[in-house]
Amino acid sequence: MQRVSLPGLCNQQMIMMMTGGLGASSMAMPTLKPSLGNCGRFDFDGRGGIWGDYGKEKRNHLMATRTGNAKKMRLHISPLASSAIAESRNSSRANFYKEVLEAARDKFTREISFQSKDKDISLAKALLYVAAEDEAFVAFNREIDICSLHNEWRNAASSYDAQKWDTVEAMPMAGKNINEWLLELDAIAKEVEAELVSRDIGCHLAEVLEAVNKVLFESRGFKRSPVVVDSKCSYLHSVLSSGCASAILLSVIYIEVCRRLNLTIVGSRVGEEFLIWPPTGNPEELFKVTSGNSLFGVVNGKCVDDPRSKASDINSNSLLGLDIATNRDIIGIALANLIRLYWKRASRTNYGLMLTSPLRSVHKSEEKFNKDSGSEMPVLRPQELRLAIMASERLLILQPHNWVLRRDYGMMLYYNREYEAAVQELSICMAFAPEEEAEVLEPFVEKLHLLRLETSWKSFGQKGQLTFP
Repeated sequence: MQRVSLPGLCNQQMIMMMTGGLGASSMAMPTLKPSLGNCGRFDFDGRGGIWGDYGKEKRNHLMATRTGNAKKMRLHISPLASSAIAESRNSSRANFYKEVLEAARDKFTREISFQSKDKDISLAKALLYVAAEDEAFVAFNREIDICSLHNEWRNAASSYDAQKWDTVEAMPMAGKNINEWLLELDAIAKEVEAELVSRDIGCHLAEVLEAVNKVLFESRGFKRSPVVVDSKCSYLHSVLSSGCASAILLSVIYIEVCRRLNLTIVGSRVGEEFLIWPPTGNPEELFKVTSGNSLFGVVNGKCVDDPRSKASDINSNSLLGLDIATNRDIIGIALANLIRLYWKRASRTNYGLMLTSPLRSVHKSEEKFNKDSGSEMPVLRPQELRLAIMASERLLILQPHNWVLRRDYGMMLYYNREYEAAVQELSICMAFAPEEEAEVLEPFVEKLHLLRLETSWKSFGQKGQLTFP
């Protein structure tokens, strides 16, 4: 078991516990669990001034003063005591969000467990657990900041809303909890059934899909976002709330609604698009044009008619040659999109910065590596970088032997200055990478190991700098 320092919002520190499957000699599927043992400016041992008696309600200090004829007693709460009460409440809430973080990761891991059959995996549940973990992480950072504010401004007013939920399934996200968002998918399916009844038609494939499209794109107003720059398009609950979706999440909603109608929908990634269609023994009928549109085009939107998209090259013959994505593949695509989104946000102020940039520079210039690896390392946005790392950890649970994913994960840890964990992950990556890639990684890992030693040297208060041979 390795403890890894994880900076959160406002340079706060957290702890990630990584257990199982990360030894170089054994590559069993790892279970990566988030844990927030250390938090930012304050430790749980009371040094920050607000974390003493963590999780316990502090005692109010009451001052009683007699008024008038001494028959009435008025109770006053001192400003210091009032602030202490608010701090205790906020710290308890932070602790609760920490527990939700861990529970969401655990439930996600169990949902996509390789002990389960792929067909039994719920796309909606797995992706809602992803959203719950990320929401809890952001909320945890917010509570830590509130505690910091109360420590700096003892007399600051506090608004505290009692926590009315105690499980990850009950945590509100955009106004609803996980179970309520699952019911929202049920409600969409019922709207489709009502649409079919109102038309007084049978259950022919084309008619069912037409009814699904009418409910999703006309009644509900869902629309595909061509370029995902808003995280709201990348989380299932946000998409169900706002109607704006990435291609993969719109496909997930389509698949989940059709599954509730006992209609199977499959999909495959084609270039940057994710295409879906109902499996049929006669694929020609999917491409038969009726009223200006084919069934395949109606389901997948404008991308099939865009000559710039690879989707426009798909026909009844090439469709049979596509690899059908499993439920785990679909979840993996959604997680990969989150990694790209948050890495772009984290490195926004460093135009052109790539995860692998330091790997190339170490061969070009030893001096440049020493400069980039130390205090001159690019400054990234810590919360966005942590969210990218969390998405990478979940993706590695799905694909533990993917050396490219592990390399990218190790490089994100490097940018996050978690040198010991980065050395471990990149060393594992080298064991599975092609020889030419391992040769690129080896000198970087050696330098990174020395950098880790230098960091440890300085943490003990030693002066001077370790020189890299």
